[in-house]
Amino acid sequence: MNYLKPIAGFGIILLVFSLSTCKVDDQIINLEGSEFPTEVGKLLLTKCATPGCHNNISKEGASGLSLETWDDLFKGTRNGAAVIPYNHELSTLFLYTNHFEELGISNTPNMPIGAEPLTKDEVILLRDWIDKGAPNKDGFVKFSDNPKRKKFYVPNQGCDLVFVFDAESGLPMRAIKVGNSLAIESPHQVRVSADGKYWYVIFINGQTIQKYRCSDDTYVGQVNIGFGNWNTLLLKDDSKHAFAVDFQGNGNIKYLDLENLTVIVTYQGANFDFPHGQAYNKNQDTLYLLSQKNNLFYKIDIVNQDWVTINSIDGALTNLEAHDIKFSPDGNSYYVTCQKTNDVRVYSRFTDALIATIPVGGYPQELSFSTSTDYLFITCMEDEITFPGKVGSVSVINYKTNTLVKSIYTGTQPHGIAVDDAKKLVYVANRNATTKGPAPHHTSLCGGRNGSVSVIDLNTLTLTNKKIEVSVDPYFVDIRN
Repeated sequence: MNYLKPIAGFGIILLVFSLSTCKVDDQIINLEGSEFPTEVGKLLLTKCATPGCHNNISKEGASGLSLETWDDLFKGTRNGAAVIPYNHELSTLFLYTNHFEELGISNTPNMPIGAEPLTKDEVILLRDWIDKGAPNKDGFVKFSDNPKRKKFYVPNQGCDLVFVFDAESGLPMRAIKVGNSLAIESPHQVRVSADGKYWYVIFINGQTIQKYRCSDDTYVGQVNIGFGNWNTLLLKDDSKHAFAVDFQGNGNIKYLDLENLTVIVTYQGANFDFPHGQAYNKNQDTLYLLSQKNNLFYKIDIVNQDWVTINSIDGALTNLEAHDIKFSPDGNSYYVTCQKTNDVRVYSRFTDALIATIPVGGYPQELSFSTSTDYLFITCMEDEITFPGKVGSVSVINYKTNTLVKSIYTGTQPHGIAVDDAKKLVYVANRNATTKGPAPHHTSLCGGRNGSVSVIDLNTLTLTNKKIEVSVDPYFVDIRN
């Protein structure tokens, strides 16, 4: 296909490039070797994988995307995937070729530029093929061959979607519709069990926690936890239990049996004033729980299912608006992000005394430790100082010295973050919910502004060349190792 200029896709692709790069040469079509189903192959090889465009010879001038073979298609581009199996609405191969309003969402400029547009039957052919998984000629669907595949998950609050990324390629491989209602339930966090068998999603506008199988990302079941602003979910390392937190005045805290999908005990009281951040101590017999509104934190005895203590956060006279809490890898201290004071505070596990206060970017949110380096990463969602003209930064702290090492701009309003020590990468979900951020390249099916996922190189503390646009309000990241 002929293109005018690069445009990034739903986390997906820069599908547009200069018309002058496409030239008319003799074309040799190898339909059998392409591995595409016959009719799909005829279409793509004659109208897209043409000389000067999406073939192996000229793909570098076409965003790195080759459509010569089915395998080439799933290598994607320099910026993402062209097809997400089973979802034509999130696949730019469909979005840029569809020009029929009755067939759904489309993007401009329509492809192929400078040539006859695809017929309605051809667009339907691509749509139906993608919705069947975009299989090869033998019926094999990409990413379906390895039930132990390493992945990472990104919930999108604005569209009730969870994007599933293949960790090896870094490409979105599935987009799972979650929730029970036609109304937006806003998936806030996804948590993967330590044994890698299941992932769970919690909703700020829903009444359930849903359970999915990691091997094929299929729905397993759900537990009803009642109406609330269900904000955070924290699994234990036994993969059998978790705490869910209701972020409102007089909030609920539910202790859950994940095997049987039942509530074991409910904690509720006037002191639970907008509870939010939670973390386990090293032995996982005590839950530390922050109150974001009244400068308190709670310790819950998990074994005896009772409160242990309620403490003030370092006796501060003004509310720090403590948001997230994580224990250091050695378990001897815990770190707290303070939205009001734009810092991270470090406390002793043994005495709860303040050890250090580390200034970071504006409105610090989520924390993620590296275990292979001495780095702690913090998303600073509303930071407008560190990178003038931009909104947000990621602060990097050396947690052995409790000093700020570096700040990195990853995208507008970074929030979710997860360190992948095995691959030496850090995944960041950029919300891009403010109009101060870049305009999305696509109109979402459910309205709102699409965000993105960026990747930091753990060795160099610099961004890689991957920045993938997803759907509306990507909020969190968790990894299946």
